[in-house]
Amino acid sequence: MEPLLRVEGLSKRFSQVVANDDLSLDVRRGEIHCLLGENGAGKTTLAECLYGFFKPDAGRIFFRGQPVRLSSPSDAIALGIGMVHQHFVLVPPLTVVENVVAGTPSAGVLLDLAGAKRDLETLCRKYGVDLDLEARVWQLSVGKQQWVEILKALYVGSELLILDEPTAVLTPQETDRFFATLRQMTREGLSILLITHKLNEVMQVSDRVTVLRKGRLVATVQTAEVTPADLARMMVGREVVFRIEREAIHRGEAVLEVEGLRALDDKGQPALRGVSFNLHRREILGVAGIAGNGQKELFEVLAGIRRAGQGQVRLQGASILNRSPGEIMARGVGHIPEDRIHEGLIPDFSVAENLVLGQQRSPLYRRGPFLDPERIAKFARTCVSSFDIATPTVRHPARFLSGGNLQKVILAREFGQCPQCLLANQPTRGLDVGVIEYVHRRLLEKRAEGVGILFASEDLEEIFSLSDRVAVLFKGQIMGIFESSQARLEEIGLLMAGVRGETA
Repeated sequence: MEPLLRVEGLSKRFSQVVANDDLSLDVRRGEIHCLLGENGAGKTTLAECLYGFFKPDAGRIFFRGQPVRLSSPSDAIALGIGMVHQHFVLVPPLTVVENVVAGTPSAGVLLDLAGAKRDLETLCRKYGVDLDLEARVWQLSVGKQQWVEILKALYVGSELLILDEPTAVLTPQETDRFFATLRQMTREGLSILLITHKLNEVMQVSDRVTVLRKGRLVATVQTAEVTPADLARMMVGREVVFRIEREAIHRGEAVLEVEGLRALDDKGQPALRGVSFNLHRREILGVAGIAGNGQKELFEVLAGIRRAGQGQVRLQGASILNRSPGEIMARGVGHIPEDRIHEGLIPDFSVAENLVLGQQRSPLYRRGPFLDPERIAKFARTCVSSFDIATPTVRHPARFLSGGNLQKVILAREFGQCPQCLLANQPTRGLDVGVIEYVHRRLLEKRAEGVGILFASEDLEEIFSLSDRVAVLFKGQIMGIFESSQARLEEIGLLMAGVRGETA
């Protein structure tokens, strides 16, 4: 049977960087085909070429057996190709219905919002999507915003749906429901090209998988015929350690003491409700919890970014509650925020400039009243070498780096200024398996140096793998703190959902 989509010899170059190099693959009707690769492997560039956003430098694209030239996303949509980008393309002040209708080719001057709403209600019922179609997009969670993007594609009758890292904004439970819906869609004839770097998702949902490495095709395989280890080896070109051995180390004295901490979220609602714990030297204290239960607010209060309304935070016995981020950093606290793009970096700044953020007033990087570019560049070259950051030069804008290399920039900067304590909120979120392994190794090295690490993750396996103790956070409260060697996965999972067992 002729595949719905066929790509032959596609190449795309940006200046001196070859993003896609002679790629060929096909997507069959009614299948979920995963496009797998490390950060920067060329997955999104290929997808943008298939969606008409980029024009390939070489190669041919066939759809329904016919050669096609895609000059814009409008051409792709007209053919029946839809795409949900990793960063949503929505207008926050408009309603769900308005967002769906406004971008359709047939919208014209007068929008039939009533008719569109009826059609969208049918789609929502069909796929079990709980969505308020009259809500403004800014009022929706990121998970529901993603469904708005998917409905936009289904509304115009897409036959091929390209999903770029769709689960990056979903909890594990939401991901399971999402994949079940994708399966229903393919049973009804839709074809899905799913871009991801998460091996468990590939194994869970895909029929076939195409692996890219450094812009080139490694292989296309039947998912049922390979193991996660096989795919990891294809992705990174070497054996990958999935679970790093954590050396048993006697923890030291308490370096960070938190008592009765209370704080509000951005909407003025209680986010932390009397949080108390101690963090010791030479330990990793893992914070387990589903997104939105106070993790972000906790880390921001400890880093001085958000004010607490009540409680106490002491670093080596001295209060740092509601101190400025600069003062807390100067006392030896590093902070890896959950959103590396918007909170951890300035994308338009160079790699070197991002590496000295927060230390730009230090005499180490100044000549009199002015910054010293050569001193900064020398320091940056040392960081690039030590942390294996892939960048053409240290003066290269950070926004051109892959997600994994952006995270390494943050690690290099924060590791250099955290002799006491490191606050690591979701440090592996959105990273491929090779970079995750790297981050884990560096965190364990820091622990061995005597640093106390507060580490948050929504991945329970990661929490158990890295942490010496586990604290469960639910609706802004600590439900329990356990030695990881004695904690049970089932019990932690129940506590994450707010269900207390006898042991807890």
